[in-house]
Amino acid sequence: MSAVSFDQLPDDARVWVFAASRPLAEGESAALLRGVDGFIDGWAAHGAPVRGAREWRHDRFLLVGADERATGVSGCSIDSLFHALAAAEAATGVTLRDSSLVFFRDAAGEVRSVPRPEFRRMAAAGEVAEDTVVFDNTVTTAGDVREGRWETRLRDAWHARAFPIGAAT
Repeated sequence: MSAVSFDQLPDDARVWVFAASRPLAEGESAALLRGVDGFIDGWAAHGAPVRGAREWRHDRFLLVGADERATGVSGCSIDSLFHALAAAEAATGVTLRDSSLVFFRDAAGEVRSVPRPEFRRMAAAGEVAEDTVVFDNTVTTAGDVREGRWETRLRDAWHARAFPIGAAT
């Protein structure tokens, strides 16, 4: 077994963030995580076990990490992760690999997702601000997550360049 808990990964462990467009019910998340855990338990790169981990956050974010110090991950082992997620999506009916959505916390602190054009409109209209917490699902390391670069203020993420606040659409 090569699975460890997410907090056991070193800061430089490679991370992929997958997000569901809506919160998952307990049964849905349990089914998803069983499939992901089964994959991580058998994850290999060129025949060597990958020391991997996953974490489920806010009922909609799946963080998968690989300790490349232990075993480097290759294109094929990364492809196998994405194939496993495709199978989990098909089994649960939940999409996790849609990069067209922007995830953020609304004024009440609830996690929301909207398509990029809608978030652009919201930014232009001032419905989100520089202090709005956004989720930067492009982070690449466990350290990024731990140091607050995943769940961060809009002004500190790529979102500030892509969705200028108060800019005319």
